Amino acid sequence: MTSPTPIYDTLQRPFRDLRISVTDRCNFRCTYCMPAEVFGERFHFLPKSALLSFEEITRLTRIFLSFGARKVRLTGGEPLLRHEIEKLVAMLAALPGLDDLAMTTNGYLLPKKAAALRDAGLTRLTISLDSLDNDVFRRMNGGRANVEDVLTGIRAAEEAGFAPLKINTVVQRGVNDHTIVELARYFRQRGHIVRFIEYMDAGTLNAWRMEDVVPAKEIVARIDAEMPLEPLQPNYAGEVARRYRYRDGGGEIGIIASVTQPFCGGCTRLRLSAEGELYTCLFATQGTPLRDAMRAGADDGQLAEMIRTVWQARADRYSELRAQATPEQKRGKVEMYHIGG
Repeated sequence: MTSPTPIYDTLQRPFRDLRISVTDRCNFRCTYCMPAEVFGERFHFLPKSALLSFEEITRLTRIFLSFGARKVRLTGGEPLLRHEIEKLVAMLAALPGLDDLAMTTNGYLLPKKAAALRDAGLTRLTISLDSLDNDVFRRMNGGRANVEDVLTGIRAAEEAGFAPLKINTVVQRGVNDHTIVELARYFRQRGHIVRFIEYMDAGTLNAWRMEDVVPAKEIVARIDAEMPLEPLQPNYAGEVARRYRYRDGGGEIGIIASVTQPFCGGCTRLRLSAEGELYTCLFATQGTPLRDAMRAGADDGQLAEMIRTVWQARADRYSELRAQATPEQKRGKVEMYHIGG
């Protein structure tokens, strides 16, 4: 493999991380992402023909790697709903230069898939779980699953050799914030890393309000009062989670504070939607259609030039400028289920 050619955006941020949504469908109806009142039984998701094929995803990923990407994360929707997803994992894992291949999942289907994913070459798993209180959890996921369903998936991941796991928890005031210490304690004892995520205004459908956000400082303070914490240095430049270690040496947690402590200045991510639109930010209002160019006959050089042009023009700083965002910017954001979190 030839040496990658690094690319930088208008703020001199390098491109390093790629998030690939493989489906817009999900078997949960989490209130902060795909609320059931919007995504009912008659909601029209993308037809199979609109989705990027595994071969198209692999082709594009090879080009992304040529620009210096080293980390790829598969998302959704719920990625395990994509038929034979382990085949895509194997195709991506075989690409030269890919150092880290991860997936974010709600965990429900892991009992059927964890071993196959590990065998195919998946490096890491992140599993979403917003509370250990079953009533709270069901209220947040639209009544689609119980806590035990996810814990069963976590055990399957452990048995397949994924360790430590990362557990993503979106924190909403008055909804699940009273359960975060219990969750931190539970996964500390099991050697996994919980990442508490401030409730974000991703998309336009979750009725986001600033007063529903539990700030990172408050999350840390609540856990620290029960299990003392101290800050840790980032694992690498551009890491979005602020890390904290338990003072007695028993593991760590992470805080993703997009609202109160924005990290736009170090963001190195591109996002590819399930139908091949390229987005430069979780809060972007429009994408670049790579699928259409591919299916119209664009060669790798032309696709590479499209990607280079998009990144080099990138100036996104939505979280830093949230307070100044125009109504049009707030109304037009791409939905989170469409490009992953």
